[in-house]
Amino acid sequence: MGAWKQTVAALVSAVSMAGCAGNVTEPVALRSGVAELAAPNGRNLNGRNLNGRNLNTPELGQLLVSVDLAGARIAEEVLGAVRLEGSVFHGVASSGPVSGQSFLGARFTGNLSSGDTVELRVDGIEPGAGADADVWAYHVSYYDAADALWRPACAAADGSALGAIPVAGRWDYRQGVAGGGAKVDDAARFTFACEGAAIAKCVRFGYRPWGTTADGLSLADHHQACTRMVRADFCGDGTSHTTDGQWVNLHDGVNVQTDTEAWLHEAEWDADGARCFTQTTRAAQAVSCPGQTQLTQCGKWAHFQAGTLIMSEVPPAQ
Repeated sequence: MGAWKQTVAALVSAVSMAGCAGNVTEPVALRSGVAELAAPNGRNLNGRNLNGRNLNTPELGQLLVSVDLAGARIAEEVLGAVRLEGSVFHGVASSGPVSGQSFLGARFTGNLSSGDTVELRVDGIEPGAGADADVWAYHVSYYDAADALWRPACAAADGSALGAIPVAGRWDYRQGVAGGGAKVDDAARFTFACEGAAIAKCVRFGYRPWGTTADGLSLADHHQACTRMVRADFCGDGTSHTTDGQWVNLHDGVNVQTDTEAWLHEAEWDADGARCFTQTTRAAQAVSCPGQTQLTQCGKWAHFQAGTLIMSEVPPAQ
């Protein structure tokens, strides 16, 4: 293993189901903790949230579940043909095509879990660089009409604004039901994925859903498998089976993440959840997924050739 393969200490916030629709709550002190990503490979601290607690404030009390591409505007002009290329916005104004930094100050319409909408504004843009040139982050605020203030859509524990990576499509934030935690392909909408939560975290790990491997294989399913893995969504129903701050190591068969630790096999993952899991998991109690058939010999490398996208490991008991 080369010296450049560093380890990661990425601490994800403690929430029941971040960004989800429904009546999920958690202690106030836990609502907005986020991760700091040190390096893109190696051991990680897991977390239960799929996305940040977007817009879940006492002032608004709703959750942002998707954002419309149509209707986006710059300087009060509604743009045409708005789209994402990777994480970079493009559109057409009366003066011609606009993209990238031109979207500073742009307004979008966000969709809340209640069915209502909210106005969003891009307050800052951080272009990607180097190997992450296609990963742009945006500081986004929402308009709180109750007191006529703009508030961060993604916020740290101290209330400061965090970046968000726009990812095409949306997610099903339900828990404990078929389809919970699933990615929904939606050409008309996108997700502002808060830094430090699973969706953005997995982009930072190298699983860009818009990207491909050197062989041209789409990484979209790897990204979704990663979100399941980070949250320990073993049953693939949106339910997290872990507590925050548990160490986990991940690796794959396409050389995006390599195995850096001699740890214990935990599970194999695809976009629908765990294909199998061992008795050594991050779960606080035994996991049961009724009606699901488990692969035998969990952790076998050959399974990467038969549908497994990511494998996870946990450290030996101390």
